[in-house]
Amino acid sequence: MGDFIIRIENLSKTFEGGEPVLKNVTINIKKNEFITLLGPSGCGKTTLLRILGGFDEQTTGKIYFENKLLKGIPPYKRKLNTVFQKYALFPHMNVTENIAFGLNIKKVHKDTIKNKVAQMLSLVNLQGFEDRKVTSLSGGQQQRIAIARALINEPEVLLLDEPLGALDLKLRKSMQIELKKIQKQLGITFIFVTHDQEEALTMSDTVVVFKGGKIQQIGSPVDIYNEPDNAFVANFIGESNILSGIMIKDFLVKFDEVEFGCVDAGFGENTMIDIVIRPEDFQIFMDTDKVAKLQGIVKRVTFKGVHYEMEIKTKFRTFIVHSTKMFPVEAIVGLDLNPEDIHIMNKGDNDE
Repeated sequence: MGDFIIRIENLSKTFEGGEPVLKNVTINIKKNEFITLLGPSGCGKTTLLRILGGFDEQTTGKIYFENKLLKGIPPYKRKLNTVFQKYALFPHMNVTENIAFGLNIKKVHKDTIKNKVAQMLSLVNLQGFEDRKVTSLSGGQQQRIAIARALINEPEVLLLDEPLGALDLKLRKSMQIELKKIQKQLGITFIFVTHDQEEALTMSDTVVVFKGGKIQQIGSPVDIYNEPDNAFVANFIGESNILSGIMIKDFLVKFDEVEFGCVDAGFGENTMIDIVIRPEDFQIFMDTDKVAKLQGIVKRVTFKGVHYEMEIKTKFRTFIVHSTKMFPVEAIVGLDLNPEDIHIMNKGDNDE
């Protein structure tokens, strides 16, 4: 319990006259963790962040911060600061004045403010921008100023509500690396909200996947990607082939009239299950090269930059397959799978 800076217990939120936005959410957040709340628009992730920041209050449930109940404490008295998607910088102030705003409100000594502003500008790589008007800065620079303004107050937790949403793709990828570096350098907890699965996988220690106000899965990026708990997670986190099959026994599954070894156990014998196969996990080869467990015809090929995406039509279905090697349309190909590339889910868990 001592390792958790925040504990959220059975938290629910219903706005007046509406449906529940959050439903019995329970999360333990570790000190110095980069945790991402991931899900589609309207799933409740931003509402949870606002409750943590003190801008909204839960309907039921409890939040503990450093083992003390976090209730009725206004935002400015919490050891959490928030960076919003719209950076809310003051256009009439220069960079220094924006960053120092919180310290000026607290009437911190001028020399201390000057030193801390310099530290923050160094942290976000904007030395020499002290006197610039924020309206003259690019979107990425404004975002860095917003982060510096939040961090200068030395919060123990930084809340980030889709802060990269307004940036172009190249700048977003650059800022993902910068944010992770800043978090590691400062050693504080970051709680990051996004609907972008690549962003979540790139930056996070832990990912919490939401749908309809409920948590679908909590785990590391690798676990969430490789071992999704249900079909929603499998589809939301990357592309997937999801199909029905039979768990013959531990480590042996059957689909499309073919038996495959797998690494899963504990599902029972001759049990109906669902199977997730990632497009990049197929072995694909010309059918004349060796005997294939599955055989199909290439129906579509799309170049995606680092790989080719192909639709392979077999006797029972069409698979999406990714490969760095291109197989032409109408080619007859073989498909095979290693045991670790077949992921098993309970049939009852996969209602999207």
